[in-house]
Amino acid sequence: MDAILSGIRIIDMTMGLAGPVAVRLLAEAGADVIKVEPPGGDPTRAQSAFETWNRSKRSIVLELDDPLDRARLDELLSSADVLVHGLRADSRTKHSLDDDSLSARFPDLIVSSVLGYAQNHPDADLPGYDILVQARTGLMDEMIAAGGGPMFHRFPAASWMTSYLTAIGIITRLLVRDRTGAGGPVRTSLQQGAAALLMLLWHDGEKITPEMGTKAALTKEHPGPGLLCFKCADGHFLQFGSIGFTEAPILMETLAEMGHFLDFEGLLPPPEFLAHIREAFTKRTLAEWLGGMREYDVPCEPIQPLGSVYRDPQVIANDYVVDLDHSRFGPVRQTLAPFRTDPPAHVQRQAPALDEHRAETFSSRAERSRTSAAESLRRPLEGVKVLDFGMFYAGPFAPVLLSDLGAEVIKVEPITGDRMRTKGQNRMFLGAQRGKRSLAIDLQNPASRPVIERLVQWADIVHHNIRMRAAERLAIDYQSLKAINPALVYCHVSSYGPIGLRADQPGLDPIAQAASGWQLESAAEGGAPVWYRFAPMDSLAATSSLVATMLALFRQRRTGEGSFVSGSLLGAAVESNSETMLLRDTDTLAPYPHLLPDQTGVSAGYRIYSTVDGERVAVAALDDRRLAALRAVAGVDADNAVAAALAQLTSTEVLNRASAAGCPMELVRLNQELPFYERELGGPSRLAVSYPHPTYGEFVQPGAFWDFGALDLRLDTAPPQLGQHTNEVLQGLGFSADEIATLESDGVVSTANVPHL
Repeated sequence: MDAILSGIRIIDMTMGLAGPVAVRLLAEAGADVIKVEPPGGDPTRAQSAFETWNRSKRSIVLELDDPLDRARLDELLSSADVLVHGLRADSRTKHSLDDDSLSARFPDLIVSSVLGYAQNHPDADLPGYDILVQARTGLMDEMIAAGGGPMFHRFPAASWMTSYLTAIGIITRLLVRDRTGAGGPVRTSLQQGAAALLMLLWHDGEKITPEMGTKAALTKEHPGPGLLCFKCADGHFLQFGSIGFTEAPILMETLAEMGHFLDFEGLLPPPEFLAHIREAFTKRTLAEWLGGMREYDVPCEPIQPLGSVYRDPQVIANDYVVDLDHSRFGPVRQTLAPFRTDPPAHVQRQAPALDEHRAETFSSRAERSRTSAAESLRRPLEGVKVLDFGMFYAGPFAPVLLSDLGAEVIKVEPITGDRMRTKGQNRMFLGAQRGKRSLAIDLQNPASRPVIERLVQWADIVHHNIRMRAAERLAIDYQSLKAINPALVYCHVSSYGPIGLRADQPGLDPIAQAASGWQLESAAEGGAPVWYRFAPMDSLAATSSLVATMLALFRQRRTGEGSFVSGSLLGAAVESNSETMLLRDTDTLAPYPHLLPDQTGVSAGYRIYSTVDGERVAVAALDDRRLAALRAVAGVDADNAVAAALAQLTSTEVLNRASAAGCPMELVRLNQELPFYERELGGPSRLAVSYPHPTYGEFVQPGAFWDFGALDLRLDTAPPQLGQHTNEVLQGLGFSADEIATLESDGVVSTANVPHL
């Protein structure tokens, strides 16, 4: 079977993490990728991460200031379907690689830009390193370091989110080109990746109700599920995602032996009960607790070091890793793809040596396939129809992005509602629902089947994260729905992947964080494991599943064939380990940067520093020239003297000196949610948007995660109330008023008496 993107050529001019990872995923879906590097090469070549992030690509070196090399780039672009770059405005203009110039020369070329900040944003030309974006957006302030104050995020979640947004945007543009015949831009940035992560936390309304939850319960000072991490008798930590473990027989028996009994209400145990639980865990080993908890079907996971996932049988069973014989490193195990597609991801070659493929690249001229389609579109995914059966966050967030892209999304939820609608969790619910219509229906009632069958006949895509055994009982598994609509794209998001002994075990974001290794990797020296409170594994599982969904939709549109694809929390956790790889001869990890003991960064040139006025600044001095500039800012001769020197200066003095010296630096901004809305609402980038909600009044959330140029996004509809669109959806499926009344009176569906927005 041909690879999904067979025949697609991509010119990759990105460096670092976000762009290269996105393009590698597309390369291993079959695209022919040529990595164009400057004479010195991608700076990440010095890191083992380069070997995974740039695998399956070919490398050539071009000096854009050389007229001959610049002409060679245009030769490549004439044969390419996609250009991906991270060039800021001055460089784009200087080399005629701005969107208008490219469109004039190559009207069917797709141009994907991956920047630090949105291209049409006032900050667009600022240096776009992950640490600087963490600082400027306020993402860094969402976590508190062990010593107090904002924490440097060793896990570069904004870059990871941006990598998946980039891949999604490119595939979407390929779909648009197949329909319209035209290329065009698709832009995203680390700033938008950070905003997408914050969708889980950042939203506000004129009227905050108890159902929305209090901000005090969700502030960055509150450890949330981080409290549900317990040290066992053998010194290992066990992470839980919710309080369901408190009812497990093994814990109740252990507490009873200690003379304690639990009796509380709420999302977290009160301090006195928590102290008893912590003591109880010291009575048994990790293996004992794991056995007892999993026997009771409790989501939990040992907190593992980074890289442990490479040896996990569940990871190997789901092909989340691949074994290669590397020409320099010998036998290695690297991450493959965080999802499964049909046909699956396939490694084309190890990461290339610098300029390795110059001769073969220019020895033959490839021609790009042309399309004569001339459909007119307002939005990228206009006309695409999606059924969302998901709950919690890792399932429903991907359909939100499909709605943003213009698809029509129906949220199918129980008559009692998505469980995340409950008090205290409603904020997370609201982060994964905008743009959808809500149909409340009892799937366990056999009388619901005619409704489901018509919905499936209507849909192009089904997406959900219901455990597969439950989906089979409800007859909404792939085989059942494929019998109704053979062309259906069906995406399932699980905790541990679709196959293997743990395929149907439950899981939540904290569980995936524990498996990923980042909880230990992000901890202060001697400190407790760190839980990232904005649930990055939920978001990354959702967006990586959407990459798989979009690949399947691309294949469906070209072949007429449906397919089953999947993503998982475990898959997202594994892919995030690609900063390193397993060296199989020694069963050790390739070198990678480690966090400084005080959680400030990874090196003198990539960390945060305190200033005399109590502020902090973040710096990205990643080469000798900028490190020298940083020392000059501090007025010292040694890297290890910088911190003490900057601590004697005000933040304004430091930032002014850094600007004059050409040292990339940002103030670490604090408490940015409300300033974000004030700054971005009504701005050209639409990074914040608002819409009326019948309960919350004018409702505000992060907005556009992409910019498609003349193609619009749908960012005008608030999250739905339960059953708000039941009547509307059923009427659209052809049910009469009498049939709808019967379905409601029989308890099959529920309609909400709320105004339509």
